[in-house]
Amino acid sequence: MTISYEKKMEELKTIVAKLEDGSAPLDEMIELYERGVSLVKECETILEEAEMKVSLLQDG
Repeated sequence: MTISYEKKMEELKTIVAKLEDGSAPLDEMIELYERGVSLVKECETILEEAEMKVSLLQDG
């Protein structure tokens, strides 16, 4: 099951809030950062695919 763009963004916002808070241990902060980077890449891919679909629809 794939997670929707909206759910990924929701998780990313939660991660950013935790990172900004700074109260988590360093190991957890690193894991959160890595997960955040992964989510950003996944969201970028979803947006690129959506952009290509819209472009194809406009051209066709």
